[in-house]
Formats: sequence, C-alpha cells, structure tokens
Amino acid sequence: MTAKKKTEQDSAKPQSFEKSLERLEKIVEEMESGDLGLEKLMAHFEEGQTLVKSCGGKLNEVEKKIEMLVEKSGKLTTEPFEGEADEDEEEDLF
Repeated sequence: MTAKKKTEQDSAKPQSFEKSLERLEKIVEEMESGDLGLEKLMAHFEEGQTLVKSCGGKLNEVEKKIEMLVEKSGKLTTEPFEGEADEDEEEDLF
C-alpha cells in the first residue's frame, strides 16, 4: 500500500482524539525536520488541517458534555461547564 493510499484511508475513518493528536504531532515533527519535498509538505499540511479540525470538534463535544456538580439549597444539581477561553482566543489558535 502506498503512503498516499494509507493517508487517504486513515483520514476516511474516524480516529480517537489520542490517535489524531499523535498523528498530528508526527506530522509536525516530519515537517520541521526539513527533509520533505514541497509535495509531501503540502500533503502533510492538508492532513494536519483535517486533524486540527477533527481534534477541535472532539474537544468542543467533550466540553459540552462536562457538567459540574453544584450544591444548591442542600441539593446536588448539575450545571453545564463554562469554558474559560472566549471564542476570540480560540479562533486565533488556528
């Protein structure tokens, strides 16, 4: 199987957050090495962008699911977790 075919197949199936992040770190390492040609750099960049979007989406899903237990009037209730970073900061990251 060629590297291109493997990359296409890998990006077609959903990966766990950890696997996606691991692959993204590998891509960055390879790109920073300076050993890749222009075409390979572009392929890595495109794959990296896809992984960044995937990881960001998964983090957003998890953030929505996080609930904090809060004691109100002697009863335990749940409230949605409110993130500390505002949306402007998140946009600047990408």
